[in-house]
Amino acid sequence: MKKIFTKTMFICGMMALSFSASNSFAQEANANQEQESAAAKNLVKWNVAAIALKTYSFQYERAVGKRMSVSLGFRMMPKSHVPFSSTFKSLIDDDQTWESIKDFKTGNFAITPEFRYYVGQSVFRGFYVAPFVRYSRYNVALPYNYEATFGTTTVKDRIDMDGNISTLTTGLLLGAQWKLSKAIYLDWWILGPNYGSASGSISGKKNLSNEEQQALREALTDLDDLPLVKTKSTVDANGAKIDFSGPWAGLRSGLSFGYRF
Repeated sequence: MKKIFTKTMFICGMMALSFSASNSFAQEANANQEQESAAAKNLVKWNVAAIALKTYSFQYERAVGKRMSVSLGFRMMPKSHVPFSSTFKSLIDDDQTWESIKDFKTGNFAITPEFRYYVGQSVFRGFYVAPFVRYSRYNVALPYNYEATFGTTTVKDRIDMDGNISTLTTGLLLGAQWKLSKAIYLDWWILGPNYGSASGSISGKKNLSNEEQQALREALTDLDDLPLVKTKSTVDANGAKIDFSGPWAGLRSGLSFGYRF
């Protein structure tokens, strides 16, 4: 009887010790998590996938709740030829239009405020949905080629045009974020369609004869084939101007590495 009582007390003691240790470990883990959340509410990220588009893209994210955060993104692309120009050419689907604008160059910057809600257990981890607003400004340089006819002679010429186009869109980003180490995170922007409006103009100064004005006026009608935006052109003896307006659509995606602090 004494042996049975001793064994029973030993087993109860071990169970109590095990429960105490488990409870202590859980409390310590929760404390560490709370301490991490309290001390490290910020993430700075670099979208490395944007390099393929000749673009530098960064984002700052700050936790504002257990599953919520706000962020601000900045994107900048130095002026250069359009990335994947062969794809752009296929969208135009008109050889004459493409020949006129093949030397097109653009640079841009964009600012993107964003709100995130993480569907998992805590902020900065797991899948999220993120409504956002994006303001973009594109700097455009367009050496426009055209042909003017003087009697029986046809002369090839061009006018150098430049200007700016601004866009404002809203959208919804779906993504996921993982913790790779104590302070390093990986953020995958899976899909972020956005839609809004665009407006702006480009212009070029050049002394034009009546024949050149007419030739350029007819050539600029080819820009009606450009995707996404509507165009309206005016030509006079001092040069030409093209106004852009209408709807604008975009798509966000990317892969970012972040540092939490």
